[in-house]
Amino acid sequence: MKLMIDDAVWGFKEIFSDFGEIVTLPGREIDRQSLLDCEILIVRSRTKVNKELLEGTKVRFVGSTVAGLDHIDETYLLEKNITFASAQGCNANAVAEYVISALANLANDYSFDLSSKTLGIIGVGNVGSRLDFKAKQLGITTLLNDPPRQEIEGNKGFFDLNTALNADIVTFHTPLTFSGLYPTHNLLGSHNFDLITENTILINAARGGIIDENLWENTKTKANVIDCWVDEPNINSKLQSSAYWATPHIAGHSIDAKFMGSYMIYKDLCSFTKTPLKNEVEHLTNPAVVTINENTLHETLNSIYPFIDDHLAIKNILKFEDYRRNYPDRFEWRHFKTRFDISQASHVNHKLLQNDYE
Repeated sequence: MKLMIDDAVWGFKEIFSDFGEIVTLPGREIDRQSLLDCEILIVRSRTKVNKELLEGTKVRFVGSTVAGLDHIDETYLLEKNITFASAQGCNANAVAEYVISALANLANDYSFDLSSKTLGIIGVGNVGSRLDFKAKQLGITTLLNDPPRQEIEGNKGFFDLNTALNADIVTFHTPLTFSGLYPTHNLLGSHNFDLITENTILINAARGGIIDENLWENTKTKANVIDCWVDEPNINSKLQSSAYWATPHIAGHSIDAKFMGSYMIYKDLCSFTKTPLKNEVEHLTNPAVVTINENTLHETLNSIYPFIDDHLAIKNILKFEDYRRNYPDRFEWRHFKTRFDISQASHVNHKLLQNDYE
């Protein structure tokens, strides 16, 4: 069996070698010709998986090791009886940690108390749920907006979009969709951008296209944190230069998330090929615990991983894709011991640095 794998897939050699011959290419370079004799295709987000790519190939299994689905034509795969496996949720904790790190730095730099702020979370799925949990440990009042969940679970705990957009801080965590009952393309657009004021902190760590960037670049806010962009890597230079943090779509790029993306597809491929799971694969990433000796929340989180470095790294926009492909190793909070006693901070308890939410 022959496998085509995006060369940015974490641990592809250690995880997938037993399935057969592996061929790798950068995601943007995988094309129909390169797939003609491949049965397995494993990608990240840079490969558009559709009829144009797959027609006439031997591909019978497609695995995507990232959380998003907007690069996958699921309808075509279903029509052609091609098995599809996704890693939705693999990077949820990493993205939630990114947002909390941004908030801790903003609170320090703008001299405000996080426990006095409201946080509108637009999209309360894998990422939004974890962010909601962590934000509440900081005493932040969260305003949750998720119409699909609200439809199933009822109104309790949810707010309409306009109410959530009136929060002090607004952060987006929806997929990018163009159709259906709840399309998210330009979810923040001409019909409601006037709700964003010069006192709003606006965050997009979801997908480019959820916020209308043409309107955003001409709207004065308190601060912008932008990780996801329209037309990556050719990003909006005006937004990039004015953002508090402008990062190259790396919020979910922890080692933990990359491993989990690969591991989720590994398990599905084992099921597809009726191959027994190897226990050692589950333990490929197990770094030593590191102690952090800082005295404040923002210093502690910056010592774990300084996202400002990611912001500074793409001051030259031309470095966007190269930096993303060669991203520094970053581990999630659970791998660290901290001297800073977050239980003594206002409205904060020990659960903030945990990986899961209740």
